[in-house]
Amino acid sequence: MNRITNRIKTYVVLSVLTSLLYACVPSKIIREENKTTPHTFHNKSIDSTNTATIQWKEFFADPNLISLIDNALANNQELNIILQQIDIAKNEIKIRKGEYLPFVNAYAGVETEKASKYTRNGAVEEQLNIHEDEKFPDPLNNFSAGISASWEIDIWKKLRNGKKAAVFEYLSSIEGKNFMVTNLVSEIANSYYELMALDNQLTIIEQSLQLQKEAQKMIRLQKEAARATQLAVSRFDAEVLKNKSSLYLIKQKIIETENKLNFLTGSYPKHIERNSDNFINIAFDTIYTGVPSQLLVNRPDIRKAEYELSAAKLNTKIARSNFYPSLDIKAGVGLSAFKPKYLTSAPESLVYSLAGDIVGPLINRNAIKAEYNTATNKQLQAIFEYEKTILNAYIEVENELSNIQNLKESFKLKEQQVNALSESIDLSIRLFKSARAEYTEVLLTQREALDAKIEIVETKRDQLLAAIKMYQALGGGWN
Repeated sequence: MNRITNRIKTYVVLSVLTSLLYACVPSKIIREENKTTPHTFHNKSIDSTNTATIQWKEFFADPNLISLIDNALANNQELNIILQQIDIAKNEIKIRKGEYLPFVNAYAGVETEKASKYTRNGAVEEQLNIHEDEKFPDPLNNFSAGISASWEIDIWKKLRNGKKAAVFEYLSSIEGKNFMVTNLVSEIANSYYELMALDNQLTIIEQSLQLQKEAQKMIRLQKEAARATQLAVSRFDAEVLKNKSSLYLIKQKIIETENKLNFLTGSYPKHIERNSDNFINIAFDTIYTGVPSQLLVNRPDIRKAEYELSAAKLNTKIARSNFYPSLDIKAGVGLSAFKPKYLTSAPESLVYSLAGDIVGPLINRNAIKAEYNTATNKQLQAIFEYEKTILNAYIEVENELSNIQNLKESFKLKEQQVNALSESIDLSIRLFKSARAEYTEVLLTQREALDAKIEIVETKRDQLLAAIKMYQALGGGWN
């Protein structure tokens, strides 16, 4: 009865000491993340229809572009690197899960020990007999085999929180892959339409060169008839040489853009299949933005930041639990004897052990405090990163909404400009032939028409890229 009473008193004293010791565990109040977004985008009505839910194979109608994206998703090296990172994160979950389960090991061993006769063990062995007329072995061998186990009891959920944090990091890596897919789809589409725009610019310059060569021939005939000067001939010659030079620059850009697409698809340089003839008439269906709160669900980078924040919160809890004592249980059972033949003589050769340890930091806890402070700082970083990602997503959509509208108006005006200048080319040539216009007017009209045609191609390209950017900004392209 006295023994039981003494044990109860001991447990009470230990509990009180532990409570007093860990009552001063630091705890920082960290604000919650702000998930609020505006109810709608600027000058947009509230409508939940969202283009981001459309799969990229439906968003892009060009079969050549779809084939390029398919190849990239299978062969892009950077994407494959990220897929390996996902597998690494999955393995980390298994590692963390194994940490809070018991560790069980099987062992077998043999050892030899020679004790001095002038030590306690040696003197005892000298006097002992195992059986009649059989002395204690000298040197003493020991053969053993058995099972040992160790288990850290997860009182404060430190190990389970570690496993949950690993799960969030795994989910974050998946969203990182999805964000990579979104960027990859967007980059391939951008480069593809850039390539088509370059093809059209090349065609425009070649057509312009034909007109300029005809004008150049006409100026030479005028000079022979003494109706024009060498200055006019030289000016037209210079203009033709200038545009021929531009041809080579565009051809180089075409090669580089093709090779960029080849790199993104994981292949060596080859021709990229495309049909650029109808480039100026390509159009996407109307893009529906939905409501800003849908960005939290559709954008992989926002979900990635959210999972990273959840992992950071758990890491803070893990760092705080380091202030509390840990409980370790160790146990073992097996057979041990100085000769192998005695190993089967149970229960005489049976050995077992059971021990439990409570260990906690008492003095010099500065390192643990520093780890806890670091964890809270990282949690705050994750909060700011999450809020920044949401804000950036909203602003990207707003920018592209404005960009699409302004490019639409700009394209209409450039169409009118091109039509007007195209008519002016024929008119300027007829006026020059009838000596009612100077050669400089012909030259400037052709130059302005060429610049206007190239600009309208660039504007069309920018319209297509803005639509792709909007699709990406809304969170489309990864599903």
